[in-house]
Amino acid sequence: MFDLRFSKDTPIYEQLIDHIKEMIIKQVLLPDEKMPSVRALAGQLTISPNTIQKAYGELEQQGYIYSIPGKGSYVQEMADDTQNNQYIKELYGSFNRVVLELLHMNETKEDIKRAVDRCEV
Repeated sequence: MFDLRFSKDTPIYEQLIDHIKEMIIKQVLLPDEKMPSVRALAGQLTISPNTIQKAYGELEQQGYIYSIPGKGSYVQEMADDTQNNQYIKELYGSFNRVVLELLHMNETKEDIKRAVDRCEV
């Protein structure tokens, strides 16, 4: 289900967030579908439940999942267009900052374009 790399520079909880977001975007996980419990997923991935809890907390804050006390976490239905448009603006703002920093570090626009082309969902 998840391909986590323990030696990677990206923290495990961020990798987990990225994988879950991808599964939601690709509709592998559907709206209102129950997420694995923190303990079950921690056992399956052999990582700390705190790591899972941190990832779930961030996903809930970003609107990808919601929790029902005593019941668990569930996939959130995609936000309305207004929320999506605002989030897209925020993402482009972050993207702009990263591109400007890369250009400042003497990366070329062509290198950046190639990096974008290599991105997959």
